Amino acid sequence: MSTEQGALLGPADIRELAAALGVRPTKQRGQNFVIDANTVRRIVRTAEVRPDDVVVEVGPGLGSLTLALLETAAHVTAVEIDDVLAEALPATVQARLPRKAASFGLVHSDAMLVGELPGPAPTALVANLPYNVAVPVLLHMLDTFPTIERTLVMVQAEVADRLAAGPGSRVYGVPSVKANWYAEVKRAGSIGRNVFWPAPNVDSGLVSLVRRAEPVRTSASKREVFAVVDAAFAQRRKTLRAALAGWAGSAAAAEAALVAAGVSPQARGEALTVEEFARIAEHKEAGA
Repeated sequence: MSTEQGALLGPADIRELAAALGVRPTKQRGQNFVIDANTVRRIVRTAEVRPDDVVVEVGPGLGSLTLALLETAAHVTAVEIDDVLAEALPATVQARLPRKAASFGLVHSDAMLVGELPGPAPTALVANLPYNVAVPVLLHMLDTFPTIERTLVMVQAEVADRLAAGPGSRVYGVPSVKANWYAEVKRAGSIGRNVFWPAPNVDSGLVSLVRRAEPVRTSASKREVFAVVDAAFAQRRKTLRAALAGWAGSAAAAEAALVAAGVSPQARGEALTVEEFARIAEHKEAGA
């Protein structure tokens, strides 16, 4: 597939665009723009974006990753909260990749409020997520758009580690379990600080999420399972018997639910799989 030469944005292009728009990246919105064409191409490659994919991108900024996605995907829909950036992005796509302009859509909104997208249903989510809202945005998108089969997000390295952690890991917690409810999660690489403008004071990591072929088998609802997860990690140093006392109504009721689910009341949340949390949720009334 031929691509326009020089379609992707380099450091000079990014600064020129930002200056023309009067844009100064803000910490409040976690804005760090990728200025390296090789990095965005690597992200698209790692995400295994295919020519028939419909990709949703959250927080496109000035369009670095957007253009790289459009080079490969059938369609890209970008969700941008910033007024100035949202208004400018379609013109950037038209100027730098005109043959794909009709394959681009923009939703000017807070990603956490997006309940539907125009055009075909998304098959992939690829995004450089703002660090301060990365986990809630990721979980919201996976929950809202079940057609998303593959996801690759760039997040703060520490968040990447937490999302991809397995039971028993020191950093295994609420994000790990909730992400695993939807998908098989793994670390997919590291990104240095010098590919961003401004350079963040933290390293970044790529996380791959491939939606489960079959959902977690449970009679409990997602809300009920997540309530157990939240309670278990709210006091992660406590045993589950103690940590789930409030959730179950008493420590005795928590113990009964745990025993019925085949989980030791002396275990701690970081030792449990998402399937075990689901079993506990199913037995909430065991001690009532």
